[in-house]
Amino acid sequence: MGGAIAIETFGLCKTYDAATAVDNLSFQVHSGEIFGLLGPNGAGKSTTLRMLMTLLRPSGGRATVMGHDVVRDPERVRATIGYVPQERALDRFLTGREHLLLLGDLYHLPKPEARRRIDEILTLVDLNAKADLPAKTYSGGMKRKLDIACGLLPNPTVLFLDEPTLGLDVPSRLRIWDYIRTLKARGITILMTTNYLDEADQLCDRIAIIDSGRIKALGSPSELKAGLGGDSLSLTVSPQGRPRLEQFAAALKELSAVRSVTTTTTGVDVRVESSEKALQVVLDTANRLECRLDSIEYHRPRLDDVFIAYTGRAIKEEFPKPEEE
Repeated sequence: MGGAIAIETFGLCKTYDAATAVDNLSFQVHSGEIFGLLGPNGAGKSTTLRMLMTLLRPSGGRATVMGHDVVRDPERVRATIGYVPQERALDRFLTGREHLLLLGDLYHLPKPEARRRIDEILTLVDLNAKADLPAKTYSGGMKRKLDIACGLLPNPTVLFLDEPTLGLDVPSRLRIWDYIRTLKARGITILMTTNYLDEADQLCDRIAIIDSGRIKALGSPSELKAGLGGDSLSLTVSPQGRPRLEQFAAALKELSAVRSVTTTTTGVDVRVESSEKALQVVLDTANRLECRLDSIEYHRPRLDDVFIAYTGRAIKEEFPKPEEE
């Protein structure tokens, strides 16, 4: 993907005493793309966002947003960005419109411009009908729309979204995805964090997989999945056969048709060159070790396979109790 560079980091680091939250991150975000930082909680995603937004000072390295250095020129950076935080800061007694008017005052927007922008944004996020109701009457999905509206009020060139659909039910999540695609279509560059694999796969032009503060892989979801090659077999071992699970996994690793083996709580996930060629030798190995299989699932590479391949473990997606639309 070519074009102008909206965000660039060079060896970005953040340490707290002896702990390293972000470790030598270098990446570019192109103008007009949706770029995702994908990783589990504690991976360093939100810390990276806060450094790029000038809320945290880097311990090392540097970063620019629209060509402005985040340390040397923070005011210019802030003038180009919008932010939708993970945690809501809504006053339940204010209406949606009142939230935006208050924010317009904080941004020192002239009243006529603020009202024009607010009407436009309420239309964009489909909150016109509820704009003059107090926020305490809003569903989880509506509150998230209002969060996004607040992030858009300063008319940003770059929008930072921190876990944009955390805790929402599936219909609400899909609607927020549609709004994010609409923002991209309007030319806004979006940098978002997520620990939802499907969200990164569906929304992002490119992703950086982050674990323990480091980038483990970077590319488009399709490139990363294609880069793994081969197919996956998920084998569920019967409870009687699980005492021999480690022995079974070790035997599979010796097979020429097998690329990698990951042990799960109920069986093994096996990456193979070709499922057609490997399936019979995998079954033969299970029979030889008297390790009975309850089920076998086959699939092409998925984003969770990519995460496991680069980090050695599965991502633990956080699913709070959903708030309904």
